[in-house]
Amino acid sequence: MKKVLIGAAAAFVILETLDFLIHDVILASSYSATPEIWRPDMMDVMWVLHIVKIVTAFFFALIFSKGYEGKGTVEGIRYGLYVGVMMSVGMAYGTYTMIAISPLLAFQWFLFSVFEYIIAGIGVSLVYGKRT
Repeated sequence: MKKVLIGAAAAFVILETLDFLIHDVILASSYSATPEIWRPDMMDVMWVLHIVKIVTAFFFALIFSKGYEGKGTVEGIRYGLYVGVMMSVGMAYGTYTMIAISPLLAFQWFLFSVFEYIIAGIGVSLVYGKRT
C-alpha cells in the first residue's frame, strides 16, 4: 500500500502540474475567447476538480499496482496510454456533445489529456521500478 500511496502522490502532482500548464497557459486564450460557455462561478467550485484528481490519482496508482509486470518505464507509458485514451475520449467528446466548444478544443483536450496520463504512467512506473 505504501507504493500505491507514493504512486498516487506522484500521479497527483504530475496531473495537477500538467493541468495548470495546459489549461492556464496553453489553452487560456481559447477559454477567454468563449466566456459565454463557462460557469460564471467556475473558480469558486474549482476545488471539486482537485478532489476529483486526488481520487483519480489514487485509483490510477492502485490499478497500476494490480497489473504491475515490472517492465519499467515502457509499462508506465503503455498503461498511461490505455487509461488516457479511456478517460480522455469520453471527457473531451462527451463534453463536446453537451456544450458549445469547438471540435479543435475537444481534440486538444483529448490529446493533452492522453499526454498527461502517459506522463503520470511514467511517474507511477518509476515509483514501482523495473524488476530484474
